[in-house]
Amino acid sequence: MIGSIIGDIVGSIYEFHNIKTKEFPLFSDRSDYTDDSILSIATAKWILEGASKSNSGRYYYRYGTNYPHPLGGYGSGFQKWLWQAENGDFEPYVSCGNGCAMRVGPVGWAFDTIEDVLVYAKCSAECTHNHPEGIKGAQATALCVLMGRKGLSKEEIRSEISARFGYNLNFTCDEIRNTYKWGGTCQDTVPQAIVAFLDGNNFEDCIRNAVSIGGDSDTLACITGSIAEAYFGVPEELYVEAFNRLTPHFKNVVTEFEEKFGNNIL
Repeated sequence: MIGSIIGDIVGSIYEFHNIKTKEFPLFSDRSDYTDDSILSIATAKWILEGASKSNSGRYYYRYGTNYPHPLGGYGSGFQKWLWQAENGDFEPYVSCGNGCAMRVGPVGWAFDTIEDVLVYAKCSAECTHNHPEGIKGAQATALCVLMGRKGLSKEEIRSEISARFGYNLNFTCDEIRNTYKWGGTCQDTVPQAIVAFLDGNNFEDCIRNAVSIGGDSDTLACITGSIAEAYFGVPEELYVEAFNRLTPHFKNVVTEFEEKFGNNIL
């Protein structure tokens, strides 16, 4: 799951200051984890503690309230949901926002069949993002992770995701870079993040693709990073750079999760 976190940290400083180039420093003094990493770690903790199909929202609430001021903040819908949950109302808010796709990466590592990945991706999403497009975005991302770590080819991944979810993946980052705009929904983030992976030659190249198209850079790179780790593996120096920026608790969860479910560190 470290691939998700690396992508988030790299994209963190470009979310509201987009760049349209692949030539940029991966890390700076300002680079930090955002809500994407926090809620990905919440997903990992939910899985480590049994992944009950009915209680994933409790973990997003716990981490959202324990870490209330991430770089860039939480989305407005999620902030409202946290306030409602504080008052005992855990009802989802019919969102198709990309928050459910950014946090789902651990599901693709923890489960070994398509059926289980789709079920648990849905469970991780629908506690907040119960719009069909939100569930679809989470499922597509998690399935890409599973297929990547199982060694399927890029064309097999492209074909399966396109057929199963109806996403158009027949474009390149170069083709959309000059026109792609900021968007916060799954349907205008997940296909682009998958293509950033499909266009990449290695893990770092995938992350650079995701950031270079602009838009919601930390979330795009988080989703892309989750898939690219599974397929390509992560250079150890990037792992160390990102891991060292986490809190002790986050480090403990990442370590425990990866010891149980694996990672792909080169």
